[in-house]
Amino acid sequence: MSDKIKEVFLYFFKLGFVAFGGPAAHVAMMEKDLVENKKWLTTEDFLDYMGATNLIPGPNSTEMTMHCGYHRAGVAGLFVGGVSFIFPAALLTLLVAIFFEKTSELAWMIPILNGIKAAVISFIIGAIIKLGKKAIKTQVLLALGILTIILNVLGLNEIFCILIVGFLGLIIHLSTHNRTANSFILPLLLMANIGYSHLKLFLIFFKVGLVLFGSGYVLFAYLDGELVSNVEWLTRPDLVEAIAIGQMTPGPVLSTATFIGYKLGGLSGACLATLGIFIPSFFYVLLLHRFLKKMKSSKILKAFLAAVNVAAVAVMVVVTFKMAQSIVIDWRTATIGVVACFVYFYWNKISTLWIIFGGALSGYLLSFITF
Repeated sequence: MSDKIKEVFLYFFKLGFVAFGGPAAHVAMMEKDLVENKKWLTTEDFLDYMGATNLIPGPNSTEMTMHCGYHRAGVAGLFVGGVSFIFPAALLTLLVAIFFEKTSELAWMIPILNGIKAAVISFIIGAIIKLGKKAIKTQVLLALGILTIILNVLGLNEIFCILIVGFLGLIIHLSTHNRTANSFILPLLLMANIGYSHLKLFLIFFKVGLVLFGSGYVLFAYLDGELVSNVEWLTRPDLVEAIAIGQMTPGPVLSTATFIGYKLGGLSGACLATLGIFIPSFFYVLLLHRFLKKMKSSKILKAFLAAVNVAAVAVMVVVTFKMAQSIVIDWRTATIGVVACFVYFYWNKISTLWIIFGGALSGYLLSFITF
């Protein structure tokens, strides 16, 4: 193993254990460590890679580890950087999943889990507001967002909503600018609504990994359509539980796939779901790393992604409303949800980890109050 490969492995493996706070925090850590301290790359290089991650599907902070690993140690560095960052999060999430499997049916755990689920709603709403402000840049994009909500409420699958609106945004851009587009295809894996199988579990997460534009929070909208509405392997409370676990563990939020995979298919299910959700990112970065400047200058691609980002936020609005309906089941969960929202928006720099812990403690304590 070369010295540079070893450096990439050690840095991102360590980061995978301590990277709490979501993608923005992960990127901030990398910028300080790799640009300011280690000087592996320049600020300009770092910004170029950040721009590239917003133009391709996949988890932004994880793809940044791949770009930085590639920059430092070539193709091997790309794979070593990505895997060493993902592995700690997947491992910790798997351990939490095993623990939950053994304890979630215990009576004392139920109010704790209910409290966690109610608290989680606060930072999903926060993410919607933050992403919405960034995504809705024009009245056309606002209209596309409203159209997405209507299509989703009428029952169209979340992924199809986002892709349809993305292509509609592209058509509007082309008609406005009177240009001819180069054709491109986003691969879709269409699967029948059949019973559970390991292969189908892998394909569902692989499909999501192929088309996951936006932040990690958008993942939950995609999974709601695939696993709750389509194949009905999960309930919405199950999905919110997975969201909480993804927030409690360090590293990429997409390690939520590990938790869901274990819940549905045991250890092998956890491995397959994790592989499925992350594999596309490795190949996207590998293929596109050398074409960053051309990619960033493509107005056609930017028009498609602008519409996709708005549609993703719109889908999150619908999914969050449905989740809230299934989570707020009594005055206790309603109280926790309201207080969590107040804390999240009043102390906007507070870690979501503390909100989750607060929801768990509140759920447990309020269970002793009866009327």
